[in-house]
Amino acid sequence: MTEFTKTLCPYCGVGCGLEVSPPAQLNKATNRDSQGNPTWRVRGDKSHPSSQGMVCVKGATIAESLDKNRLHYPMVRDSLDQEFCQVSWDEAFDLITNRIQTVRFTQGTEAICMYGSGQFQTEDYYIAQKLLKGCLGTNNFDANSRLCMSSAVSGYIQSFGADGPPCCYEDLELTDCAFLIGTNTAECHPIVFNRLEKYHKKNRKIKMVVVDPRRTPTAEAADLHLAIRPGTDIDLLNGIAHLLMRWGYIDTMFIDDCTSNFSAYAEVIRHYSPEVAARQCGISIEDLETAARYWGQAQKVLSLWSMGVNQSSEGTAKVRTIINLHLMTGQIGKPGAGPFSLTGQPNAMGGREAGGLAHLLPGYRLVKNDQHRAEVEDFWGLKQGQISPIPGLTAWDMITGLETGDVGLLWIAATNPAVSMPDLERTKKALLRSPFTIYQDAYYPTETAAYAHVLLPAAQWGEKTGIMTNSERRVTLCQAFRQPPREAKADWEIFAEVGRRLGFADKFNFKNSAQVYAEFAQLTKNRPCDMSGLSHEKLHKQGATQWPYPEKSAEYKEVTQNSKRLYTDLHFHTPDGRARFGAYYSKGLAEPPDPDYPFVLTTGRLYGHWHTQTRTGRIEKIRSMHPEPFIEIHPRDAARLGISDNQVVEVRSRRGQAHFPAKVTKAIAPGTVFVPMHWGALWANNAEANALTHSESCPDSLQPELKACAVQLAPVSVEVTSKNYQLQSSQW
Repeated sequence: MTEFTKTLCPYCGVGCGLEVSPPAQLNKATNRDSQGNPTWRVRGDKSHPSSQGMVCVKGATIAESLDKNRLHYPMVRDSLDQEFCQVSWDEAFDLITNRIQTVRFTQGTEAICMYGSGQFQTEDYYIAQKLLKGCLGTNNFDANSRLCMSSAVSGYIQSFGADGPPCCYEDLELTDCAFLIGTNTAECHPIVFNRLEKYHKKNRKIKMVVVDPRRTPTAEAADLHLAIRPGTDIDLLNGIAHLLMRWGYIDTMFIDDCTSNFSAYAEVIRHYSPEVAARQCGISIEDLETAARYWGQAQKVLSLWSMGVNQSSEGTAKVRTIINLHLMTGQIGKPGAGPFSLTGQPNAMGGREAGGLAHLLPGYRLVKNDQHRAEVEDFWGLKQGQISPIPGLTAWDMITGLETGDVGLLWIAATNPAVSMPDLERTKKALLRSPFTIYQDAYYPTETAAYAHVLLPAAQWGEKTGIMTNSERRVTLCQAFRQPPREAKADWEIFAEVGRRLGFADKFNFKNSAQVYAEFAQLTKNRPCDMSGLSHEKLHKQGATQWPYPEKSAEYKEVTQNSKRLYTDLHFHTPDGRARFGAYYSKGLAEPPDPDYPFVLTTGRLYGHWHTQTRTGRIEKIRSMHPEPFIEIHPRDAARLGISDNQVVEVRSRRGQAHFPAKVTKAIAPGTVFVPMHWGALWANNAEANALTHSESCPDSLQPELKACAVQLAPVSVEVTSKNYQLQSSQW
């Protein structure tokens, strides 16, 4: 028995390895937090290849949240104006299964919805898919990946024929040119950025380009910062492509042999001359040409992107336009090069593998594909036609379904939509109309708990053993190192028990999560994300491993070597084996500024906090790092509106309003303002970023444009007052 248990950080998609040990150990002082409470020790796992022992402040302090404000018992109430009452698990399961059966027979299975999370382990995701899409026959499972990574999924599928980032973290230290667009990597994926920045500092010939309306810590490290206007990403990318074509920096042999649709793309970029592109983006022609020259002259170009690209009404088009640059220059399938999406959630990749979006099935299969459905039906022992051919409701569709009465039961697990969804006032009103909401989480209170009829206590990180996959397709076994508190259960166990009580006992006959993963892994056999050679036992022995890892990987080591990067043979998952160019003209923002709402609001994360603070808000060190929300505004705009530093500003959109202290800074471009998205009603007063955002989404990925909306600003003539939002310990 070793002193430390190996696990994975449960925050962002970097997937940093951690080692955890108990608070008290022989001949060592008991580890305690600032209040004197015993806490588990956490350190970086030096043997984990993704993070190499590095850890950010979130990972370093994670154990402090384990016992704060936990939900310990199932709780129920008949209506939202009542107090919760504690019940047994038997009573909770009976209530849930009876309600599911009632909705099935009165409204049909399409009225049953589940909204899950990239916080799930793969086993949790898989059992949820088997229950809803298989046994109940509804594809109404969506996850907060819809708000995070669905544009990347859609872009990869359309360009390459399958999902899956083709690069690996080793490429961060092999590239000649790193092109970062729509990502504040230094704050949002800090360990990835640490690796890139160290390499960049040691090798001054390596170029780093950062595209962002803000001068973020990421942009500070760049050789070239392009502070483009929000919504002009495609103008920029097509402008770079125009210059690459003009200067002859294209790989004609690769284009001819390995791609399709280049002629349509060439026709589009013809219209994006340097003069046009620079004017649209609000940058100089010189900077545009510098970016194109960096890309064209590099032997190995690595692009990195995240929410600034994905969260857009043009999200899929932006992803494909990034990929286009790689295809026209042959920058894919080799070390140090390729398009690399940085995943937002710790196991959003695992969710994609397990089919955890409304249009997906396990093993990178699609609901609309007849063969894919038949394969899963056969594997699960279901009758032909049991899986619906119609994609289920997306997260936002579930909200509008509550408005229309089409949703009769909403099951939310491990996510907090009462803060994270767009058009938040509309979202809250819809949640109030829900006939029956089950909310499954580790913590209480959260903002979403206020809209629930049933609360289910979930085991969280460290309390259940399971699998997570990070941004570089690396699969890690996360070992439990403590028992769940009181009556909390693993998410997959809760789903499986409901399945058994609904009459599908033979489909959920699992004794542990290792058996769940073993079944799932076989369903990936011969698929692009083949993990049929992996198991809990193998991952425990050999450590974190990248896919593809088919069964024969155990016998042929060269197969595992090919897992580092996808498409090294330049053969893609399309019917003709060719990667596809996507030809897109820029459409701009779904809601551009106008005289009534003259500013563009953009939102994002801060280094210390994570999403809606369900965990980080309970950690003193992080709260002290980021004590309150704020709005960044350029000095020129602040002077024109009479706004001084730290003065409260009222921000209004067509949907709602919020108040933030002003942070007057040249780090934000004129005409654009920024607020962090972490603060919900539990943590600050009237400071919800998503009270302002809209629900317009990408037509392909159906991902909302959370990154930009039109707002107006006005100073508020009151002094800034701070409030202590520290929560008291929960009795539940």
